[in-house]
Formats: sequence, structure tokens, C-alpha cells
Amino acid sequence: MENSGLVVHGQSAPFSTALRSLVNNPWHSDICFVVGQERQEVFAHRCLLACRCNFFQRLLGPGVPSPVVLSTVPAEAFLAVLEFLYTNSVKLHRHSVLEVLTAAVEYGLEELGELCLEFVVKVLDVELVCEALQVAVSFGLGALQERCITFIEAHSQEVLRTRGFLELSATALLPVLRSDKLCVDETELIQAARSWARVGAAVLDQPVAEVAAPVVRELRLALLAPAELSALEEQNRREPFIPVWTPVEQIVEAWKCHALQRGDAARSAPCRRRRGTLPRDHHRFLDFRFK
Repeated sequence: MENSGLVVHGQSAPFSTALRSLVNNPWHSDICFVVGQERQEVFAHRCLLACRCNFFQRLLGPGVPSPVVLSTVPAEAFLAVLEFLYTNSVKLHRHSVLEVLTAAVEYGLEELGELCLEFVVKVLDVELVCEALQVAVSFGLGALQERCITFIEAHSQEVLRTRGFLELSATALLPVLRSDKLCVDETELIQAARSWARVGAAVLDQPVAEVAAPVVRELRLALLAPAELSALEEQNRREPFIPVWTPVEQIVEAWKCHALQRGDAARSAPCRRRRGTLPRDHHRFLDFRFK
């Protein structure tokens, strides 16, 4: 009868503890990283990183000298990556989990990425959601993007007042402005979008209207009452925000909706009521229903 073997397991806790003690430990280390803007030295072991992660296997090939500079990943996030690679577990923190998630995506560590996503969903709040949305859009994390949009829809007014909202890219802001379920009136949304464009203009040294151009088409000007639309038009003359050089001018479209008293006159411009849209007299003429 052929001999058969049996795999038996010792205690995992002491093994994990021993490996955790090697994280950023110069003892028998054969590679050093210089990490983040703070240029912190982090010590590691080539063979362990290479066998656990294809990214490091390619990075730490034969002849690669030490130290290796990784300036884009913060030290705290990089240490969390190492902790996971050494122990297959990681302690995550709200203030740094998105940086760990970003590193996990960049290094192709799917399991670590999933752990980060689960943690983000648990700690998602008004201050974190826009930063999480930006990461989701940047890396094509559809499930996280959907979760962030749902959160923003439920806490629209609070989110619009955060610094994170002002720092969104145009690509990340677009799905927010396209939502029918935002709990905010259009006047507040227009003002928030203007503030966003002002910040972007200051950072990029570009005109406000140029920064705003990719997103303002999603603002639903036809929802505004005539007096509100007149005030917006006057403000737009003083500080251009809604572009007027487009083939079909957005403010003109909104006025056409009022003049003809039917929503289909402005089909090329969004005029569906959102969840938080305050009622105005002319809304009874709009053909589009809230979804």
C-alpha cells in the first residue's frame, strides 16, 4: 500500500507574530525602500516580497540596487502593505485606508484591496466620501463608486460643504451632478458647483468658466424660477460660470422652457426634478418626472 502523507498545522498565531516582527526590521534585511515625501527608510526582505507580489518580483529583480525610491506612496500606507505581505493580515485606519487601497490597486494586491474596500464601506462618512469617490473613479472601482454616490444622495447638503467636494476632479463630480436622487435644491447645487470651479480655477490658474465647462451641462437650470434664472444670468455676466460660447447656450435653453411652458423644449438640457428639488410654479409644465 502506497504511503500517504497528511498535512498537519501548528499554531498560526506565533507564526504570524514572528513574521510581523520582521516588518521594517533591518535584521537579515536585504532591501531598503525610501518611501513617501518624507523619504522614510523602510527595511524588507526581497524573497518574501517577491514570492507574495508580482509587482515586487518585477521591481526587485537581479541587480536592483538598494535603496529603492517609492516617492508616491506614503510611509504609513507602505508599511500596511508590508504588514499584509508578511502576515496576510493588516490593521487599517480611517485616515489612511484610501492610501492603502490605492497602493493595493497599484501593486495588484486584490485581496488587500478587498479588505480595504470592506473597511471603507464600514467607516464611510461625510468627510471621507468624496475622497473615496475620487479613488473609486480614478481606479474604476465601480462598486465603491456606487456606494459613494448613494451616500452622497442621502447626505447631499452636508457633503457639498466639505473640502473633499471642492477637491473632486471633474470626472468624479459628473456622476454626482447626474443623479436624480440628490437631496438638495438646484440653487444650492449651482452654488456648490460654482465654489468647486473657483477652487479649481485658483489651483489650475484658469478661468472659472473654463474649469466649469465639463460639468455645468449637468446643472438643471430649467428647474429655476424666472427670478432665480434672471439672477443667475446677471451673476454670470459679472463672473462667467455658465459658458455662453457653446452651440446651444444653456441659459437660453432654460428660458425657452419657461416661454413655451413645456419641458420638451429643453430636452437637450437636464430638467428632471431631483429628490431635493423645491417646488416652483412652472414645474407643472415639465414633462420629465422624478425617478
